[in-house]
Amino acid sequence: MKRKREMTKTEPMDRNIVLRLSYDGTGFSGWQRQNGANSGKYRTVQEEIEKALEKMHGHPVPLTGSGRTDSGVHAAGQVANFFTDIASIPEERFIPALNSMLPHDVRIHDAKSAPAEFHARFSARSRTYRYFIHCGAAPLAHEMPYVWHLGRWPDLYRLSRMCTFLYGETDCTTFAASGDLSHSKSRYLYGAHFFPQGDRLVFEITANAFLWKMVRSITGTLIDLEKRGADPDEFADILASRDRSRAGQTAPGTGLFLWNVRY
Repeated sequence: MKRKREMTKTEPMDRNIVLRLSYDGTGFSGWQRQNGANSGKYRTVQEEIEKALEKMHGHPVPLTGSGRTDSGVHAAGQVANFFTDIASIPEERFIPALNSMLPHDVRIHDAKSAPAEFHARFSARSRTYRYFIHCGAAPLAHEMPYVWHLGRWPDLYRLSRMCTFLYGETDCTTFAASGDLSHSKSRYLYGAHFFPQGDRLVFEITANAFLWKMVRSITGTLIDLEKRGADPDEFADILASRDRSRAGQTAPGTGLFLWNVRY
């Protein structure tokens, strides 16, 4: 009886490359590539990197980000991954190779191989955002795209007391923009706090994930409540109400940075 010949050679699997990057969101309409009628109409971070990857590979290479940032929002620690069929390039060489082809408002800082199952979005355990509020006199012109100019120092103690309610499993419907399509508005919040940094007040918040414009809505609401001297319990009541109409202003995108993603 003739035995079936066993395969002795297998095709090498594509490497899964993980990038850590930053970008200045001023000139972008957000992270996500626009498809359909809007394809090529708006400049996005994902599209710029995918164009560089296509130039390197000679064919389209899809890129997956840890999350989507809005128009004008920046990143200091965005994470993205792609699969490469180029075996000859060491992973660390993707850094200078991509940076040489990318515009100056997008920079790659790290590149590493990861298991095939790693997914920049679904493997993430938490994301951290920082919002920068300029509290002094008018900031320098080149700083304007990266801060919200408030022009006064808020009551840090009052803000800190309100932040104590931003912890644990929380229904964040109150702070979801009207176009948010998430099936569940519940998020696990690991905490939030304010701290001074020179002429700025920084708001930092960490969660497993965020709703559309959620950080900007929380920031604006906290500042509005602090300005009128509201009791911190009022913020807790607004949060628990799940009523979007009770939220305050949505802070501008300029001061917001995706700061870190943890896996």
